[in-house]
Amino acid sequence: MTATDSGLEPLDPAYVADVLSRPPFVQIPGVCNVRDLGSYPTANPNVITKPGYAYRSAELSSITEEGARKLVSLGILTVFDLRSDPEMRKYSSPIPNIDDVEVIPTPVFKSEDYSPEKLAERFELYATGTTDAFMILYSQILEHGGPAFGAILRHVRDKPNSPFIFHCTAGKDRTGIMAAILLKLVGVDNHFISQDYSLTRVLARLSKEPLFAANSEAAMRMLTSRYETMRAFFNLLEEKYGGVEMYTKTLETIRLNLVVPAKSRM
Repeated sequence: MTATDSGLEPLDPAYVADVLSRPPFVQIPGVCNVRDLGSYPTANPNVITKPGYAYRSAELSSITEEGARKLVSLGILTVFDLRSDPEMRKYSSPIPNIDDVEVIPTPVFKSEDYSPEKLAERFELYATGTTDAFMILYSQILEHGGPAFGAILRHVRDKPNSPFIFHCTAGKDRTGIMAAILLKLVGVDNHFISQDYSLTRVLARLSKEPLFAANSEAAMRMLTSRYETMRAFFNLLEEKYGGVEMYTKTLETIRLNLVVPAKSRM
């Protein structure tokens, strides 16, 4: 994906397969959109983001036995689930039981309404695909997400050697905001963060929802992840909260725990 992509044009399957086979993507059978947030350059040329520590993904309900073994082999024993209970019921995607792995419910929206009426209202707004529409959603995520994001930041503060993964449903909006916060905290350039955001591949299951299936172009606009959307988010974060440091009130310990010396680049 490039900075000028609309996000609506079909991608060549061979290109997609090639991109998904290389870092930052990680293959965990049964889980989509898994990425390692490590190895990004930071504002400090002597350090990069820590490889094999913070991962992002789509939801884990369909993880296979092989996928569960892969998760554990990566040292990922903590999962932060950003979804709400009504959402899990709506999409029949319960929290999986994985041996030796703790799944911590950390919903951004505790009781978001998934009734057909409310879904239709949100669809009508976000299916416009405009940056302004996504900024309304992302502003709501920032307003409600403090407790959930705080739980992840405390893990970074207290458990610097314990890899973790966080996810919502498609691994796009709530997950994308949390990933941007982590990367922004250690001075990863906005360009790289926006590129990471634009790599997201949405779940086919969502595009088959009746509302989406009836208007596939609108669904694509709603479910896409464009580079410029994340750039607009940085402006929102700065204008509304004074930047990522003011929003998170982050301790220096958290920054230090997210990076390693640049010679560790994978």
